[in-house]
Amino acid sequence: MISAVDTNILLDILLPDEHYYHSSKTLLDKAYREGGLIICEAVYAELACQFEEPGALEEFLADTGIRLLPSSRQALREASIAWRTYTRQRGRQLQCASCGQLQTLSCSHCGATLTSRQHIITDFLIGGHALVQADRLLSRDRGFYRLYFPKLKVNA
Repeated sequence: MISAVDTNILLDILLPDEHYYHSSKTLLDKAYREGGLIICEAVYAELACQFEEPGALEEFLADTGIRLLPSSRQALREASIAWRTYTRQRGRQLQCASCGQLQTLSCSHCGATLTSRQHIITDFLIGGHALVQADRLLSRDRGFYRLYFPKLKVNA
């Protein structure tokens, strides 16, 4: 089974995050035993800034058995379809990364609706890559991926 890995799982281990380190490490180790681990270019780019030495990221990937697998045209097409859906319907609500629920928040000072460009194209590139080139995605952003990539199996 091929598992694509989202940046948040790897950052939980690299930084390390007190709350998520153990669960992310366990998830990654289990997925490694079950088959290959891959990342797309977007995850590679997001990780690269965490390493001072140019070869350190390559060493980390080699040590963990994670392969950089370039996105296919089909994966990019899936990402663009989901991105188009998102940009057409995102409105003014914010989305919970865990469950996908949309919420409207107001400023406690003036009452204006708070908005954010909550997702960027990188999130969609990761989803499209996992959908087409892996059997599942390891990510903590389950709600987001379930909403925009309903056929994608997401483990967290």
